[in-house]
Amino acid sequence: MSGLIGFVRAVERVNDLVGRAVALLTLGTVLVCFATVYTRYALNTNFIWLQEAYVWQHALVIVLGGAYTKMVGGFVRVDIFYGRMSPRGRAKVDIAGTLVFLMPFLAVLAWSFWRFFWNGYIADEGSPNEGGLPNWWLLQGALVVFVALTFLQGCALVARSLLVLNGREEFAPTLSHG
Repeated sequence: MSGLIGFVRAVERVNDLVGRAVALLTLGTVLVCFATVYTRYALNTNFIWLQEAYVWQHALVIVLGGAYTKMVGGFVRVDIFYGRMSPRGRAKVDIAGTLVFLMPFLAVLAWSFWRFFWNGYIADEGSPNEGGLPNWWLLQGALVVFVALTFLQGCALVARSLLVLNGREEFAPTLSHG
């Protein structure tokens, strides 16, 4: 059991750190978007790389924040049933949902995203726009990181659920009612 506990804590520590770091990109996205609008309308100039930078930042917030969102229970689910279940019942649903839905979905994404990233890397793909950002494979690589972090978080959810089924209800994920 201590191995499962250590695994859960390690994965959730990583996803918490990534989630907090990515949250800072939200502020960066707003500031870069403001700078783009200001330079375009107040200074009557346009920087394509600046426009692309705030799109990249926003994409990174969404993609890299996915595992953190999974960790804190921020995704939509049918709480009308789930919320009324016992911790053991929710643990069974979490295991089944992770193994039947999340993991196969991530396998398909991993295959697709890896090819997308690798082809972009090999071609040293950059922006199709003159003056745009180079190295688009970095952004494409964030999709691969999303899959890896979400896979680990899915494994941590299964481990948490196994702990709950073995009498460690303090590891039951908290329900978010937001």
